[in-house]
Amino acid sequence: MKRKTIRTGIVGAGFAARFHFECINRVAGAAIEIEGVYAIDAEQAASYAKERDIRCYDSLEKLVDKVDVIHVCTPPVVHEQIAVAALKKDKFAIVEKPLTGYFGDGSEDFNGDTFPKQQALDQALASVKRMLQAEKKSKGKILYAENWVYAPSIQKERQIIEKTGAQILWMRGEEAHSGSHAATYGFWKFSGGGSMIGKGCHPLTGALYLKRVEGISRNGSPIRPKAVSARTHALTRLKTFQDKGHIRADYHDIEDFSVMHVVFDDGTIADIFASDIILGGVHNWLEVAANNHRTFCNINPNTAMQTYNPVDDYFKDIYVVEKTGTKQGWSNPSPDEDWFTGYPQEMEAFYRTIAYGEPVESSSSLAADCISTIYSAYVSAEKKGAEVPIKDQC
Repeated sequence: MKRKTIRTGIVGAGFAARFHFECINRVAGAAIEIEGVYAIDAEQAASYAKERDIRCYDSLEKLVDKVDVIHVCTPPVVHEQIAVAALKKDKFAIVEKPLTGYFGDGSEDFNGDTFPKQQALDQALASVKRMLQAEKKSKGKILYAENWVYAPSIQKERQIIEKTGAQILWMRGEEAHSGSHAATYGFWKFSGGGSMIGKGCHPLTGALYLKRVEGISRNGSPIRPKAVSARTHALTRLKTFQDKGHIRADYHDIEDFSVMHVVFDDGTIADIFASDIILGGVHNWLEVAANNHRTFCNINPNTAMQTYNPVDDYFKDIYVVEKTGTKQGWSNPSPDEDWFTGYPQEMEAFYRTIAYGEPVESSSSLAADCISTIYSAYVSAEKKGAEVPIKDQC
């Protein structure tokens, strides 16, 4: 098959934009021309463009007009605005997670600790609805950049479920580490919440995806989330917290620990943990307990490579894994961290969808279920763990 040429643009010039650029350059199924970058921070965008020898645009509109697809690598507060702008011009939008959310009432002193969480749920679902409506009217699509869907271990579990007719009875998963890269993350008005939305979206979407796979494989229709119970805590903001300097502890109005208990419409369950209080690197995993097998999807860390280093300085120029803090002693260096996490596979799949119309695994529908579940979970946490129904947005 002759490779089709796709013109692409990147919106944002921070952490996500950097690894998107790297993964775009690993795509084999389509010839990609990176047209340029646009970001609100013009200086940051100019530096990003210069380093990668691409054009720096001074407006979103100009960049959208020049490309077939936009990578939305900005804080989630502007995901809807950028994605809809692309869709209105029949362009594809690869949207980083979380898809969207609720970012306050616009007031300078908005506080995530005190506002009613039903308001967050209502407004987040309204944002999802606007994005889905824009997609329906467009020749483009929303491609939800949830890399967990494409992680090799999750895709291997998909294969097991499909080929064995497995019924998933229970899943439990976690994303946790010692704190986010982004300075804005500590404020609800920029991030739409704390650990539950910022980290919980990953293992949650992995679980939602596998239940969809199961339903389609066995019965021809996806199994969807029905209800959720949740608790959240701000442990590093406790007056009794003793800060030793290893865990980020400057959050303004967000939680740093959360747990969701999800009930699916077939009565099966999943428990999802997310936090910013865990030392020792990033912990990304999903366990599947099925009626015919059990699987641990160890995305990070895993034991593909194990190394003992007696002196931290020996590895000063060696990348081990994200957020470990020290390179001394035993560690699990990832031979290709992006590959294990699913980033290159995600981009390959997205560009095959854009170029050749192949079905997308991580769709706007899956993203909508994720947002509906998480903001329903915030309502539950406000009610001290009472079960809250999850509205179907699709």
